[in-house]
Amino acid sequence: MAEPLLDALGRPLGSLRVSVTDRCNLRCTYCMPEADYAWLPRESLLTFEELARLARLFASLGARKVRLTGGEPLLRRDLPELVRMLAHDPRIDDLALTTNGLLLSRQIDALADAGLGRVTVSLDTLSPERFLSLARSPRHADVLDGIEAVERRALGLKLNTVVMRGVNDDELVPLLRFAKQHGAELRFIEYMDVGGATGWSADEVVSRAEMLTCIGAEFGQVEEVAEPDSRAPAERFRLPDGQTFGIIASTTAPFCRTCDRSRITADGTWFLCLYAEGGLDLRAPLRDGAGDEELRQLIARHWAERQDRGAELRAQAPGRTPLYQLQMLRADPHREMHTRGG
Repeated sequence: MAEPLLDALGRPLGSLRVSVTDRCNLRCTYCMPEADYAWLPRESLLTFEELARLARLFASLGARKVRLTGGEPLLRRDLPELVRMLAHDPRIDDLALTTNGLLLSRQIDALADAGLGRVTVSLDTLSPERFLSLARSPRHADVLDGIEAVERRALGLKLNTVVMRGVNDDELVPLLRFAKQHGAELRFIEYMDVGGATGWSADEVVSRAEMLTCIGAEFGQVEEVAEPDSRAPAERFRLPDGQTFGIIASTTAPFCRTCDRSRITADGTWFLCLYAEGGLDLRAPLRDGAGDEELRQLIARHWAERQDRGAELRAQAPGRTPLYQLQMLRADPHREMHTRGG
């Protein structure tokens, strides 16, 4: 087996998030709070063949985990075809999809048949009324239908919940019970100040410590699950009845020093950190005829120079405010969370 490709801080290239579109059919207040956006030009989006080629190159350099994201990835027409292309690569041993779930029930069979292994569904509330306020959509029932469809196909299922004070922090216990009923592992995510979170405030962040206190008060002693070799963003915990859940504490306890993930936008810009100011354009060399080895060397050089630890630096910033203001987002859509595949 080849030696792992390490960055300047000794972190391997292990996980790749591939955005297939920046469009979304929700307008969640922590991600897309504004009225209008600067979208990526459709002609700039990579084809499935281009995305699959990049994924194969990254896999050859050690990225064995590939997650398809957006925006909302199920808005990309014929997505099962891309899943099929990626599933045929034996070096990719973890092929997953992150979705808001609205279109999931009608597409899950084609995705599963194409070789998708796992699905993560965003579920920030169990209340239709709260969902309407938070996501600005009345289609809460479609999300629940999507979760049930994944359960029916027996794919790996995770649920993501962004926890915000005064918005949904009273639902930690009900969401854990819901996840158990559906055979899913729930991951609570601290509210982050990146991308389109232009209304972010530190006062709205519910910390990992607060979450654990709340959960422990209801269920009893919460035990940390020891995973010394894990590079996953979530710290995992176990309840007395054996149920496990995760917390992604990017805001109060960043995991930068073990982060092995990077992300490719739908138009082929490679970002080494969710907080990175800029990325590397891979579309240009792809379309200018670069060969596989030339692209491999470009990727390897860029990763070897990586020193990013954006969440760590943000946590140390005094008087922390949102990373971007509205005019900055409109000047460069690559700064949006829904473009970077959050």
